[in-house]
Amino acid sequence: MTDSPIRVALVDDQQLVRGGFKMLINSQPDLEVVAEAGDGREAVGALGKVRADVVLMDVRMPGMDGIEATTRLLDTAAAQPAGSDRAELKVVVLTTFDLDEYALAAIQAGASGFLLKDAPPEELLGAIRTVYRGDAVIAPSTTRRLLEHVAPLLRTPSPAASRSHAAVESLTPREREVFTLIAEGLSNPEIAGQLFLSEATVKTHVGHILAKLNARDRVQAVLIAYETGVVAP
Repeated sequence: MTDSPIRVALVDDQQLVRGGFKMLINSQPDLEVVAEAGDGREAVGALGKVRADVVLMDVRMPGMDGIEATTRLLDTAAAQPAGSDRAELKVVVLTTFDLDEYALAAIQAGASGFLLKDAPPEELLGAIRTVYRGDAVIAPSTTRRLLEHVAPLLRTPSPAASRSHAAVESLTPREREVFTLIAEGLSNPEIAGQLFLSEATVKTHVGHILAKLNARDRVQAVLIAYETGVVAP
């Protein structure tokens, strides 16, 4: 991690919610709010001018919602040259349990995790730091509960699902073991301990798994595990 604070953008149509999050985030020496927006369109415009590392994105907003904004922001990030700061943008979706389909769509659009809007402050701060480090395992119990809730939506046959099944079939037996433990919410050190491997070896396996699954990060890998029945609710 660099000495400069992690740059955070807040996107939520409720000014009071943004204000609360901003006070909390700016109270941390390693975090700084660099942009705020009240809807997706405003967010896309603001982040074209200001560089952020992590975006906290509400899913349901008037005008352009969080799903379309996430897609646009991450498409722009993906088009940046390798190594560019702007290519590393991460999105964390703010959701509530009654918006499962929105949260699922945002994750499928490339967001790096779910966070419940009423999560404790330390969980919100931890999520920002975790995603910035490049690890998408945010509150595995929350992610798993939400995924179990939406599992029926994931099982719908589609060309994407067929590709996912083929990709899972291409995993080696050891990769399949690691993939299953990722889907159960285990971190790299926990997987290393369970399979009696070094953490570096687990990291290598995770890299191969994400590449074979064409998954942007661990959360998308978990999504594929539910979609293909590798893990079930």
